[in-house]
Amino acid sequence: MRIFAGESIVVVVDVQPKFMSGCLEYEKTLGRIKFLVECARELDVPVVATVQYPERMGGTEEELDNMIEGPALAKMAFSCCGNPDFLRRIKDAGAQQVILVGCETHICVCQTALDLLASGYEVFLAMDGVTSRSAEAYKLAVKRLRDAGAWVCHTESVVYEWLGEAGTDEFKTILQIVKKYPLS
Repeated sequence: MRIFAGESIVVVVDVQPKFMSGCLEYEKTLGRIKFLVECARELDVPVVATVQYPERMGGTEEELDNMIEGPALAKMAFSCCGNPDFLRRIKDAGAQQVILVGCETHICVCQTALDLLASGYEVFLAMDGVTSRSAEAYKLAVKRLRDAGAWVCHTESVVYEWLGEAGTDEFKTILQIVKKYPLS
């Protein structure tokens, strides 16, 4: 299944320092999320962020929050779909393909993905852009989501599928962003 910019939306799930700081490879994962969001902005792919119980857990990581247009959607349900504005944002964007990043893979990301799949969306789990506190929980969630019909991919693969070809002005711009966010 190919990913197309005109059909996509990026969903940044609960990238809140109080959650992320206890997760595996926090800084690396955060870098990959920022890479994807910056590329999405350049290619006019909409991005929506959510925050879990912000009164207690705080908001989106500050630098990332500044990269995302519009306020994050607050939620108490683990699934982003528990906030009625969330599905409205996806519908208003005209997106059929949802690229998920954030934390935790086995809780909020997983429940969001399952609900989106049940609602008929094509769900893409950017493995390098999701994390959990436990490697085992992460692996089991990825397997479960793949078995449920989600597509597992890499943030850089998503971006290059959005581009489709080299030699364009967009490609040249994205290439500079790729160099800014190394894979290692």
